[in-house]
Amino acid sequence: MEAETSWTNYPYSYITYVPEAESYSEQSDDESKVETFSMDSLLPDDLLERILSFLPIASIFRAGTVCKRWNEIVSSRRFLCNISNNSAPQRPWYFMFTTTDDPSGYAYDPFNRKWYSFDLPCIETSNWFVASSCGLVCFMDNDCRNKIYVSNPITKQWRRLIEPPGHRSTDYTAMSTSVNRVVNRSNRSYSVSIVKSKQVPGNFVQWDLSIHLYSSETMAWTTSLTDVLTGWRGGNESVICDGVLYFLIYSTGGSDHRHGLIASDLSSIGSSSSSGILMKSFIPMPCSLTCGRLMNLKERLVIVGGIGKPDRPDIIKGIGIWVLRGREWEEMARMPQRFFQGFGEFDDVFASSGTDDLVYIQSYGSPALLTFDMNLKYWKWSQKCPVTKKFPLQLFTGFCFEPRLEIAP
Repeated sequence: MEAETSWTNYPYSYITYVPEAESYSEQSDDESKVETFSMDSLLPDDLLERILSFLPIASIFRAGTVCKRWNEIVSSRRFLCNISNNSAPQRPWYFMFTTTDDPSGYAYDPFNRKWYSFDLPCIETSNWFVASSCGLVCFMDNDCRNKIYVSNPITKQWRRLIEPPGHRSTDYTAMSTSVNRVVNRSNRSYSVSIVKSKQVPGNFVQWDLSIHLYSSETMAWTTSLTDVLTGWRGGNESVICDGVLYFLIYSTGGSDHRHGLIASDLSSIGSSSSSGILMKSFIPMPCSLTCGRLMNLKERLVIVGGIGKPDRPDIIKGIGIWVLRGREWEEMARMPQRFFQGFGEFDDVFASSGTDDLVYIQSYGSPALLTFDMNLKYWKWSQKCPVTKKFPLQLFTGFCFEPRLEIAP
């Protein structure tokens, strides 16, 4: 395994200047000194800024430690504008938690195929809710579910949102976020959605469900919709994709499938309360799934699901990837058996997230990380993660995010 590389000791706004070593050469004859110069001294600042803006994120951090001039360039506002307007999007990274109680961990860079020691802002334990979009990551505590932060994990900038409305003591909560994809990438608005589900008191088949939306433009929450589900409940899986909020619902009995999908157009829903309105947008799953993970890949809704056995739907026999086309699912891939071995046979055995064209899948029982390229249709293990298993029942989890310098919460 390659040696562990850690640059997070130098947060973006606190990059440490490392003085240049004196450059010299000696002649064996007269020991006279030869004058040397750096090639970058011939480049004007604006050209050097443009060149550095095309570097991968990790290389930009290292570039800031080369000399004082480079440090000032990569720390400048103009440099962020160059990144925003000129550079291509970085491939998504995957953050893996070290332990259940420790929010620190390692981030995997698929471009360099390296793991970096990494600390997240705001989050206190690994069981917090996490959602990401276009460089921003949202965290919500798993206890009271009223601490919600939006952060850029690269720059360590963060903002705490005001507490969302609705029941505090909900049975199930799903969080998602979406950054407005506009031309000016350094000044973007974003939204956060919370789907709350609570069992109706004294009723075993009905569940109250409410959708709450936060806008960074108004800095306020609105309750967009409330409904009562019969025979179904909400869960903890949701994603915003092309202006539509998708979330999984789970059967509480009386259905052939364990899961279903609800699609709610965020541009058309208002503050309303109606029984049964959500089920009009119900979309069945592609097959009997043991579990499902929703993700937005280039504004396409993708689900990674555990495929259940026909006679034992609670036992996983494989993992598949589907994309939603209208209201129909199209299968993109099934995990080959040689990769699936070791995932176990329970119903909920893996974490999965993705963005752009890259899907990450991680077994809860192992720090091994598997990637799937949607364009190349190619499965591949990542480099071995420095996280080690310390006891037999230790669980591993993580999430992916886009590494960006220019976006702020």
